[in-house]
Amino acid sequence: MNLDLTGKNALVGGSTQGLGWATAVELALLGANVTLIARNEKSLQSKVLLLPNSGEQTHTYLVADFSDHLQVESVVKSYLQTSSFHILINNTGGPAGGPLLNASPEDLQKAFSAHVICNQLLTQLLVPGMKQSGYGRIINIISTSVKSPLEGLGVSNTIRAAVANWSKTLANELGPYGITVNNVLPGSTDTGRLASIIKTKAQTTGKSEEEVRQQMADEIPARRIGTPEEFGAAAAFLCTPAASYINGINLPVDGGRLGCL
Repeated sequence: MNLDLTGKNALVGGSTQGLGWATAVELALLGANVTLIARNEKSLQSKVLLLPNSGEQTHTYLVADFSDHLQVESVVKSYLQTSSFHILINNTGGPAGGPLLNASPEDLQKAFSAHVICNQLLTQLLVPGMKQSGYGRIINIISTSVKSPLEGLGVSNTIRAAVANWSKTLANELGPYGITVNNVLPGSTDTGRLASIIKTKAQTTGKSEEEVRQQMADEIPARRIGTPEEFGAAAAFLCTPAASYINGINLPVDGGRLGCL
C-alpha cells in the first residue's frame, strides 16, 4: 500500500489545534511538507516546530483569519507565487450553537463566508498547481450532521450540508485531472470544541460535565470518545496515493454513532 507523501505539499486550515492539527501531524508523518494556516501567529510559530520532520521536510505557516475571506485569498495567493500545493485540508472552527430559528441573517452569512466561500477561494487558487502536477487531494473536515442534523446546531447543520454538496460537485468536475475531493465527518472527538459543547450541555441540563461526557460515550457503539489522532489518520489516508480511487464520499469517523449508512 502506497502511503508515501514525500515531496507532496499540504496546506492545512485551522491547524494549531484539534482536528486540523492532528491531520497536519499525520500528513507530516507520511512525509508531506506541511503549511499550517490559522489566525494566531504565536500558536503557529510554536506548532510548526512540533511537526514531525525526517530532516528533509520543509514545514511553514501562513497567518490568516477565516472570518475574512479576502485576507485568506490574499495571503495564499502571495505564497503561491513561489510554491504550489498537492493537498488542501479545508477546516475552520464551527459556527456557534443554538436553534436555527434564532439565527440571524448575519449568522448565516458569516458561517457561509468562513466555510463555503473560503473553501471555494482556496480551491480555485490551488487547483491549477494540482492539475499541473497531476496529483491533488482536497479534504473537507465537516460534520456527521451532513447525514443526520444535530440538535442545537442549526447554523452548523445548514452550512455543513452546503459544504458537502459543494464538495460532491467539485469531485465530479475535478476527477478527470487526478484530483479527488472528499469529506471527513468527525463524531465525538476529544477536542476543545467537544469540551465546549459538553460544558454548555451541562449548564443547560443541570448535569455534571462528567455525566454529559459519559452519556455521549454511551451513545457510541465503540463506547468511548474518539481521539484527534484517529481522525487525523483517516483524513491523511485519503490524501495518499493508495486512496486515488476514493472520490466524492462522506467518511464518518465516529465510532459507529451514526444511525444511518
